[in-house]
Amino acid sequence: MTITRTRGLPSQTGHRGGTDFRDLVRHQDDAFVAFACTLTDEEWERPSLCAGWTNKDVLAHLVLGLRLPPPRLLLAMARRHWSFDAANDVLSREYASGCTARELIDAFDRARARPKGIGRLLPAPLMLGDHAVHHLDIALALGRSGVLSPQVTDAVLAVETRVPNPFIPAAARARGIAFRATDTNWSRSSGRDLEVLGTAENIISVLAGRHHAIPDLTGSGVATLTSRL
Repeated sequence: MTITRTRGLPSQTGHRGGTDFRDLVRHQDDAFVAFACTLTDEEWERPSLCAGWTNKDVLAHLVLGLRLPPPRLLLAMARRHWSFDAANDVLSREYASGCTARELIDAFDRARARPKGIGRLLPAPLMLGDHAVHHLDIALALGRSGVLSPQVTDAVLAVETRVPNPFIPAAARARGIAFRATDTNWSRSSGRDLEVLGTAENIISVLAGRHHAIPDLTGSGVATLTSRL
């Protein structure tokens, strides 16, 4: 896969110069499966960056995102006063408790080839961001970094800072702040005198609402960004 950058977005040669997010999703999911296979059972039981969830719960959530039928999600929401978060929490925990980590990895690997249910409804740019953020939820909690490719981080940052997301208000958090990734070529300017610098992975994680990497960010805009989480 040959990727070049255009206007801050990675683009795939041979696809009319635009970003092929479907290829990037496949690239990211390949990397996640390889990463997941390196973790021990003990590491899967450790807390993730998702509040109240173990790393294994996050893995179960990723699988459900690719295979959960919408009617089942709606039923779970109806039983919990139409709260998506509450339904998502219960479904993910229940699924995680009934499977081993190895079984969940295999289920993810199968499901990503042919997403069903809600997995077919999410646009590829948002799917890429969701999978990358949850990869970081596990990796950063275990003290691991550098797990995402520069092509993926740059594409996720471009989407996070520009595209409204009904599940993660990253674009609203980024409003009026300039960002610069210190380990890739990605940056975003702003008309205000506020700037945040850090590794691409740390910026992605914080924009997604995780406080873990805030101490690793620098710049005049860190306090403003923190106040928006």
